[in-house]
Amino acid sequence: MTGRRAESAIVKGWCPGAHRPMMSGDGLVVRVRPFRATLSPDQVHGLCDLARRFGNGTLDLTSRANLQIRAVAEVDFAQLLVELDGLGLLDADPAIEGHRNILMAPDWTASDLTDRLYGALLDILPGLPRLPEKMGYALDTGVEALLVHGSADFRFEKDTEGRLLLRADGAAKGRPVEESDAFAALSEMVAWFVESGGFEAGRMARHLRETPLPDEWQVQEPRAAAMSLSPGPTGSGLILGAPFGSLSADALDLAMQASGVTEMRLMLGRLFWLRGSKAKDAPGFVATPASALLTAHACPGAPLCPQATVETRVLAKRLAERVDGSLHVSGCAKGCAQPRRADVTLTGRNGRYDLVRNGAPWEEPSAQGLATDDLHDLTRIP
Repeated sequence: MTGRRAESAIVKGWCPGAHRPMMSGDGLVVRVRPFRATLSPDQVHGLCDLARRFGNGTLDLTSRANLQIRAVAEVDFAQLLVELDGLGLLDADPAIEGHRNILMAPDWTASDLTDRLYGALLDILPGLPRLPEKMGYALDTGVEALLVHGSADFRFEKDTEGRLLLRADGAAKGRPVEESDAFAALSEMVAWFVESGGFEAGRMARHLRETPLPDEWQVQEPRAAAMSLSPGPTGSGLILGAPFGSLSADALDLAMQASGVTEMRLMLGRLFWLRGSKAKDAPGFVATPASALLTAHACPGAPLCPQATVETRVLAKRLAERVDGSLHVSGCAKGCAQPRRADVTLTGRNGRYDLVRNGAPWEEPSAQGLATDDLHDLTRIP
């Protein structure tokens, strides 16, 4: 970050977990990493109940397809962990939970390649060297490549012939591997990252900007990214979108009661898949493609985050359909909801908004000190 707006932004070098929550303006943020990105109906209903009892009645769907319970009082945290454990949603070892950042191909089936890789990765995680906590893994080995744009550092993918690859994020090509030696290769890549000073960089792609990857890891190109999945009925259920990643516990409970639902799978792009559902939509969620509510970005904002000085999501919802291009409303200069450029960025500062065009929240604005009433028509603002 550069510029004066970044000076007051506190960037944390770790993500909240269940065993290690993060304090926010409304209480603790407790992140739950469902195994295989999948929840049974009982687990979903249980989480909704916990969000109402211990949180603010909503669940956040994160960029890595995890869930968060917000506004948890410190006095309730220990009991919440007991309840999560009872739902089968906790790792026994807190150290493993902090590093179980695994993106799962959403079309996995029991005992297929993706499922087998997931189980093997869980087995070796305890023995891998310690890595920065934001680092993670992608198992993009489904029918199509759906995780190319997901946040991960070590990527199991397929090449154009359907063969297995291990690719370092930020490298154009990967190393062909067999399933039998895939995790020996992963261990080698993790060791290389650590021994070549990657820990200081924090992420693989950032490290590769300064440190060349050995040639033997850059042999074969992965298959091209597939078109992203969209909300709406599918042959095996209903895909729904969560505006700004926010899931009302009441609305989710109701959606899970639709005929035929067997499980919920969490996906990238603020999407979730109700497998087996015969419904065509669900109140409170997006069930049609191309909704601006799924492409606009907004953090929780004030008063939920102590870094934010402005409200964000009500404004973003009002502006989403009226902005040409991408929209980001950020409560502060950190830009947590989207730490990159947008066509229109509104950044909170001292209770008002700065407007950045084609930029990130920490970049110089074209207009400063705007009130909510000034933002009805952004075309009138320079």
